[in-house]
Amino acid sequence: MLEFGMPTLIENKTLEDNIALCKQLGLSFVELNMNFPEYQIDKLENIDLFYKKADEAGTYYTIHLDENMNIADFNPLVREAYLETMRRTIEVAKHFVTLKDKYGKNEQPLLLNMHMHHGIYITLPDKKVQMYERDFDVYMEYIALFIKKCEKWIGDADIKIAIENTNGFREYEKRAIERMLDSNCFVLTWDIGHSKALGESDVPFILEHKEKLRHFHIHDGSERPPKNHLALGDGEIDLVERLDMAKACNARCVLETKTIEALKRSVEWLKKAR
Repeated sequence: MLEFGMPTLIENKTLEDNIALCKQLGLSFVELNMNFPEYQIDKLENIDLFYKKADEAGTYYTIHLDENMNIADFNPLVREAYLETMRRTIEVAKHFVTLKDKYGKNEQPLLLNMHMHHGIYITLPDKKVQMYERDFDVYMEYIALFIKKCEKWIGDADIKIAIENTNGFREYEKRAIERMLDSNCFVLTWDIGHSKALGESDVPFILEHKEKLRHFHIHDGSERPPKNHLALGDGEIDLVERLDMAKACNARCVLETKTIEALKRSVEWLKKAR
């Protein structure tokens, strides 16, 4: 059974606002976005508050990790700060598993959604050189360390880290992701709007690893001009096909529009389509 949730919306100033909208729309969970100041790790560690608010509403959480999180940064101080953020976020998530078990319906693990950071590039007269591509062995050393630490931190908790496609996986990232997917701690998120806006260039890689698909970011989009985060029905995506894929994977779906109005219209679209 497909479960639908909502992202943290910028129009909602508080946790209570997000939870109230989630309940009003009949959605199952809120994906807490750690790019927002109110959902930084020190705030999430007020576990009693977050647990109580969700429990009262009969909802649960997934977590969207900071998009700037760069677990292979060459600067050891920066890299360690992101690793410590991940460790503490996993500890928070362990407390939220009970909410997922209580109010979730599809028996999937609690998910932490993450982006792959491309790293910096150097601009030459005729091309751009990605530093992670140039220093691939160093990059993969840090990726391997990240995997080992996540395996230790997660242990036997019912938690997975879901890697999301954003603006196109680089070739060195694909190799890193494949290494991560060899671990039982990592799965994939398919953001169908992002892939549409890029001409579906990430889709072959995603489908090659579809057995690892556990999370979908569902929003409409178009290729020309490239647009995403549209309300369902406002773009060019074959949404029924994508939702059928999500159902086949027993995945969760975040209706990842960016406004309350677009989210409401997306929920109405789903009611008519199902």
